[in-house]
Amino acid sequence: MGGNMKAEVAHQFQYAVRVIGSNYAPTIERDEFLVSEKIKKELLKQRREADAALFSEMHRKLQTQGVLKHRWSVLYLLLSLSEDPRKPSSRVGNYGALFAQALPRDAHSTPFYCTRPQSLALGYAERSTGLSASVGTSGISSLGVYTLNGPTPTPQSLLSGQPPQSAAAQPLGSRLAWALPLSSSPSSALAPPTARPPLGPPVPATRVIRPRRDGDAAGEVSEAALVRDILYVFQGIDGKFIKMNAQDNCYKIDSKVVLCKSLRDTSSRLAELGWLHNKVRKYTDARSLDRAFGLVGQSFCASLHQELKEYYRLLSVLHSQLQVEDDQGVNMCTESSLTLRRLLVWMYDPKVRLKTLAALVDYCQGRKGGELASAVHAYGKTGDPQMRALVQHILSLVSHPILNFLYRWIYDGELEDTYHEFFVASDPNVKTDRLWHDKYSLRKSMIPSFITMDQARKVLLIGKSINFLHQVCHDRTPPGKITAASKSADTPKDAAELLSDLEGAFQEKIDAAYFDTSKYLLDVLNRNYLLLEHLQAMRRYLLLGQGDFIRHLMDLLKPELARPATTLYQHNLTGILETAVRATNAQYDNAEILKRLDVRLLEVSPGDTGWDVFSLDYHVDGPIATVFTRECMGHYLRVFNFLWRAKRMEYTLTDIWKGQMCNAKLLKTMPELSGVLHQCHILASEMVHFIHQMQYYITFEVLECSWDELWNKVQQAQDLDHIIAAHDVFLDTIISRCLLDNNSRSLLNQLRAIFDQIIEFQSAQDSLYRSALEELTLRLQYEEKKQQREEEGQWGVTAEQEAEEKRRVQEFQETIPKMRSQLRILTHFYQSIVQQFLVLLMTSSDESLRFLSFRLDFNEHYRAREPRLRASLGATRGRRLSNI
Repeated sequence: MGGNMKAEVAHQFQYAVRVIGSNYAPTIERDEFLVSEKIKKELLKQRREADAALFSEMHRKLQTQGVLKHRWSVLYLLLSLSEDPRKPSSRVGNYGALFAQALPRDAHSTPFYCTRPQSLALGYAERSTGLSASVGTSGISSLGVYTLNGPTPTPQSLLSGQPPQSAAAQPLGSRLAWALPLSSSPSSALAPPTARPPLGPPVPATRVIRPRRDGDAAGEVSEAALVRDILYVFQGIDGKFIKMNAQDNCYKIDSKVVLCKSLRDTSSRLAELGWLHNKVRKYTDARSLDRAFGLVGQSFCASLHQELKEYYRLLSVLHSQLQVEDDQGVNMCTESSLTLRRLLVWMYDPKVRLKTLAALVDYCQGRKGGELASAVHAYGKTGDPQMRALVQHILSLVSHPILNFLYRWIYDGELEDTYHEFFVASDPNVKTDRLWHDKYSLRKSMIPSFITMDQARKVLLIGKSINFLHQVCHDRTPPGKITAASKSADTPKDAAELLSDLEGAFQEKIDAAYFDTSKYLLDVLNRNYLLLEHLQAMRRYLLLGQGDFIRHLMDLLKPELARPATTLYQHNLTGILETAVRATNAQYDNAEILKRLDVRLLEVSPGDTGWDVFSLDYHVDGPIATVFTRECMGHYLRVFNFLWRAKRMEYTLTDIWKGQMCNAKLLKTMPELSGVLHQCHILASEMVHFIHQMQYYITFEVLECSWDELWNKVQQAQDLDHIIAAHDVFLDTIISRCLLDNNSRSLLNQLRAIFDQIIEFQSAQDSLYRSALEELTLRLQYEEKKQQREEEGQWGVTAEQEAEEKRRVQEFQETIPKMRSQLRILTHFYQSIVQQFLVLLMTSSDESLRFLSFRLDFNEHYRAREPRLRASLGATRGRRLSNI
């Protein structure tokens, strides 16, 4: 066996002896997620992206199988085996380096504080990746403290079998290790890092024991005194030479102090940590006792306290080392002593972290709740992985109360937001009937930036649906039976897992609760409260969809509605309504529907008839009043009055046509009326054509098309808000296209004027027929008397009677020109109103209204009389050509 082999065997044997005889007890955070993430990072560092993706998929499948109970142990073993023990920066390498050192010659005789440090733990920045939760005295269950991801190195004295020493007696390397760069080797814990150039000429590794002094003979302050001052400044305490300058808001060395420029500059750079510490500490001290800051704010303060606690641990290590040096009188030139240069190197990472915390404190000033979480989340968008890990850790603590609010809201419908931190707001003054519309709302400023607006809307709907079921629908089904509650964010660790998969598990939880709750609510409304049946009843009765019922109701109401409005009684009209229901197909509707149908009389104006004030009404209450609100019922009332008036015009023209047909044969014996009657027929035909086209437009193009769109949307609705929105769009559409909105006021006025002309025409024709029929009756009576006297053998008439008859006939014939003139004026006025109506239709932005104008003037009868119609038609054609 060669010499090299013997040396290797001796080295391995020595290593095994140290492992077996050590009291090594690592404190490792058992976090399966973190270990799996580190494995994937290792694979990505080796440019094995395909293997990383395969590992992620296999790990996901392993989590769903439940075959292994200790998956973390297996993953940790794989990670440990994959690391190179010869690499100083690796976890296993540190342990190997720890136990691979040769035993010191004086291991059993030299005091522990005189031995050189041989161990190094993980870096300060990496400590943020391990989290453990504990409940603090403030009642916030998110005040966690860091634990090391790797084992704590064992000092040489413990490996040699000696009892453990106190913290102050341990070497600086074993207590300051977490703050040093990860690239440092265990054997160089107190030496400058190998990755950086030396800060000065090499010094001999000799130890000279002499008393430490604050200055030399020339009065210059020693570096040892500055180191002591700097350690106080790190905690925000003024030192002997370095003090806070209130005017400049920074730590300064008194200008009277004799000090070389290099030490002065180095001290100033180190003193910045004290200023950063004060900034963070001032914020936490001011906010920790502020109860109005809320749970989220307290969690933020707790995370800052946690970081300061780790910072204080570092300072305690430095203070203990300085105390050891003071007790032993170690010279500043020795390798194990504290110097400003070494402090500058060791405090680099803590300084970066404190800068991040101070900047975060500045950015979060004046914020609370979800707004504070958004600020922390926005600050985590950095390319520095260590700073990103720090902010992610703080975010997990800050978001923990928000996620607890969220889960309690979506699974129980409970909202206990004393300090108004959650993005769902509740108004306790809103009554139950307005619960869905007004009681709950979104505080947009409190929506965390890691939660999308769509997710926030769904969260609002879930809790609102649960409360609506309990308070309005009186449904006693427990929330757990509506949707299965998944695991909540019990710890900041759970919150961190959710935040790392916002588009995956978090989105799935919200979607599952949203679909289950919304579906159950719609089922309750349709099954127990007949929501869809009520919607169809609105279409049949208030929008005149039940044709036989409306026609029969008009026939029964005609005598009553022809009277003055002040003489009507609602109970009489209600009886007529019930008669119409029993005589038509409306009788087969659900009794729940029919009992809500009622008669309503509008406000009476002077000169109004029953036609002007009559209206049907539909009573809504309970949960369906959420869809059919007072505003909606007001819209239905307006639309009904418009449709009822249009239907009355159709009914009136039908009576006019029947009167013309019935009286045509009777009045053939009066040829002097042929011209007037012909004029009546022409005007009535124009009016019939106009009303038929308007009825077609209203019934088919407006009501039927809009109703079909509404019904399709209702069938596809996923929540109650979708139904309400579709119903509102339906009402807005029919109001707009029925010319009832503010933009169509001029068109509606013209249309009402046309309706008034139809009523006047009916009155004029009735007066004409009444006069003609009276004249016809008198003529027939005259002829009958004349014939009777001739049959009796007497003269038919006397000269006086004949003269009287001719005089009466002459008087009647003299009234015919007046009737003709009245009809001519009525015709001219009607046609001028129609022409103005057509001009407004042609210039409308609604394409369907422009098409209506073409149908109303299909033979260009009005266009020939109105030049503006020709101009409007040309403009319309030009617009079409430009669109093509």
